[in-house]
Amino acid sequence: MQGECEGHLVITQPWPSMMRTIAGDHARFEQTYFQVHPGMYFTGDGARRDAEGYYWIIGRVDDVINVSGHRIGTAEVENALEAHPAVAEAAVVPVDHAIKGQGMYAFITLMGTYSYPPEGSVQLKAELSSAVRKAIGAIASLDAVHWAPGLPKTRSGKILRRVLRKIAAGQEDQIGDTSTLADPSIMQTLISLRNA
Repeated sequence: MQGECEGHLVITQPWPSMMRTIAGDHARFEQTYFQVHPGMYFTGDGARRDAEGYYWIIGRVDDVINVSGHRIGTAEVENALEAHPAVAEAAVVPVDHAIKGQGMYAFITLMGTYSYPPEGSVQLKAELSSAVRKAIGAIASLDAVHWAPGLPKTRSGKILRRVLRKIAAGQEDQIGDTSTLADPSIMQTLISLRNA
């Protein structure tokens, strides 16, 4: 590929710290990392090369929402949301939608000492939805905004999107193992704020 382009980030040459297998499941290792692009290591990330030849990591390609046939990366949506001055952190997950196939469900943590749900939340939701449409396009419209005083994270700071998907779908009884959560109480808080 030449010039500006966007696609999967792959690596063609081995390196010293390269993973060599998945313990007890080498077939899965080969299928996940070497069959998507035969002969190349597939990182699972999307990347973009700009006009100057610099590479930019866009985000995980498995974190993509298919809205009416348009593939929208959750990282793009989250970046647009986090550009708003009231937003400290955002996490976007897919949710089933009867017409579009999948919709965008945003969990929003606000800056400062907001109460949850915040005063003026209808206006703030409209501003956030507008910011996403402006950054990505008209197809990128938020279907739900969930005010979140915190997000479910592991002790190392990774957001557990599996938990967020279950809460968004109203399937909190199917969340499963939460032993890696740094703050397990955040789940109940999020569940109680679902309809706020």
